[in-house]
Amino acid sequence: MNDMGNPNYRTFDPSKEDGAEPPQPRSNSLRDRIRRSAEQTGAKPSVSPSGYVHQQPEAAAPAAEPRPAEPAKSASEAPAQNAPSAPAKQPVAEAPAQRPAAQAQPAPKLGEAPPRPSELAAKPVEEKKPEPKADPDSVSENALQPIGVVLEIAGSGSMIAIDLQRLNECAEDEDPSIAMAGQVGSQIKIRVGNSWLLASVRNQKQDRKAGSILANIDFLGEGIEEKLTGKLHGFRRGVTRYPTPGAMVYPASTPDLKQVYASDGRSAVTIGRVYPTKDIRAGLYVDAMLGKHFALLGSTGTGKSTSAALILHRICEAAPEGHIVMIDPHGEYSAAFRNTGVILDVSNLQMPYWIMNFEEHCEVLLTSNGNDRQVDADILAKALLHARSKSRLAESMGKITVDSPIPYLLSDLSNAIQDAMGKLDKSTTSAPYMRIKNKLEEIKGDPRYQFMFSGMLVADTMADFIGKVFRMPSNGKPISIIDVSGVPSDITATVVAVLSRLVFDFAIWGREERTSPILLVCEEAHRYVPSEKNADGNSVGTILSRIAKEGRKYGISLGLITQRPSDLAEGVLSQCGTILSMRLNNDRDQEFVRAAMPEGARGFLDAIPALRNREVIVCGEGVAIPIRVSFDNLEESKRPASEDPSFVELWNKTGGEEDIVQRTVQRWRSQG
Repeated sequence: MNDMGNPNYRTFDPSKEDGAEPPQPRSNSLRDRIRRSAEQTGAKPSVSPSGYVHQQPEAAAPAAEPRPAEPAKSASEAPAQNAPSAPAKQPVAEAPAQRPAAQAQPAPKLGEAPPRPSELAAKPVEEKKPEPKADPDSVSENALQPIGVVLEIAGSGSMIAIDLQRLNECAEDEDPSIAMAGQVGSQIKIRVGNSWLLASVRNQKQDRKAGSILANIDFLGEGIEEKLTGKLHGFRRGVTRYPTPGAMVYPASTPDLKQVYASDGRSAVTIGRVYPTKDIRAGLYVDAMLGKHFALLGSTGTGKSTSAALILHRICEAAPEGHIVMIDPHGEYSAAFRNTGVILDVSNLQMPYWIMNFEEHCEVLLTSNGNDRQVDADILAKALLHARSKSRLAESMGKITVDSPIPYLLSDLSNAIQDAMGKLDKSTTSAPYMRIKNKLEEIKGDPRYQFMFSGMLVADTMADFIGKVFRMPSNGKPISIIDVSGVPSDITATVVAVLSRLVFDFAIWGREERTSPILLVCEEAHRYVPSEKNADGNSVGTILSRIAKEGRKYGISLGLITQRPSDLAEGVLSQCGTILSMRLNNDRDQEFVRAAMPEGARGFLDAIPALRNREVIVCGEGVAIPIRVSFDNLEESKRPASEDPSFVELWNKTGGEEDIVQRTVQRWRSQG
């Protein structure tokens, strides 16, 4: 039997005890969670430059008519309409803990002017100074109010919840950085102690239960909060201290991003504007970008060639006595650097054949495969060493090898092969000797090969050739464009291999001299450093892979430009410390780039298929944090000849076709 039937029996109800306050209604909305989190952590209101106190946002409540007096309620339940009735004895800019709770004002709605200080207190506040003029770097009210809270924390990223109403309020802000707050690819900040932690929004999804938006973020770095203004400064990569779940999330404003993207004193060149801001310049740290190689990726038609020309022009302007060698397979960049560089093609390159090493000789002179190729290589090695040793330079040097860049006569090489074929003690038939000799005679007689296999190139011009190609001295023209579009296709890879190897060997043998770094830029890099499935065994892939792995130790920088990153050798792109990715339409290319980019750029990678022309995602050593950049417009005289033709415009013009055909056929027949 229980006591429930006893008239004196009553259950314990805390709300009915003496001095008890009525229970406060609790809401599960994210806006209320943000407000309660601020109250529990004792967050102080932010003060704008005008002196207005920005309170934490209150829960949205429908407007109601004034009601008659009710029993005493808690301070937090006091209606905001009655706030001015309580006299204020503290200045406006003081913390809410020192003000009566009844004075709390709801945050002004978007588009409304903030209440004047005189409206916040019954007692008028003495006017100290007139309001200063608008500061271009002043922070809007949306930047001072949180937009969400942290839900989960992980080593590289976290999950946050964003209030949809706050997101809509920020979307109408005049500051484009705040207007983008919470969207994919935007930056947000989280207060951790006396620092701000900057993060990038990777993705979004709707949380139907809570009526909010869930987003994954990637941490980018941290900066110190300036005590007086609350602005961020001294930004650096990495995270020293992580936030805790429940920490509030704020939008990153344009003044914040100016501090983040501001140069830290290192040499930098500007290439465009940071998206989505209007006036923040995007810079590349030249030493960091070139010191650990870089890659420029983008599908055809995205403005890749013009962007590459822009970057190289900026580097040449910053370092007019530099040393840049660019391999141009299509002859596009001759027009862009006609006034600021030296253009070398088959008409004036004059690359001596004897500068090739033994492997490159084999690529040019041997036509056999399998076991026959090894036999031919042995014959060529003996004949080549014999021809080099007959040079006067070789006699003065003593011991030489088959790879030594010693001048020799093509006739001496041909005679050495002929003599070896006539010996009775040769271990094979005459067929291998005839194959090598016939190929040599064919090259000597073909006018297309005269830029390299000419009898006039037998003189010792190695020092002059290196000085001309490497721009030593540069004489104000630090870049040399090697136009290989006129080189026969069967030896194009060999020519590129020779030039690349000369860069590497020169750096190795010049270590005892004053360091002269060289930048080697390779357009259509997937043709020369192909993946394993496309590899053809050419020496150019071997030497470029070696430069990618070891070049920075010797002061060599490698710049790769390609439209098919998935066709590149796997290890080469991963060696590039800075990656500039324009729009990529192929899924395989996107996955390949995603695997090569650091984790902090994952939020930007999802935007690669949606990039506009002449927009790029930059991440790595060359920038402070991953950024999206809109490239500057390049002057007409500095653009490469890579613009797409207008079919409609050209097909509406006629006249002179017969002469065009005749001139084209004449050039075709007289090639070389």
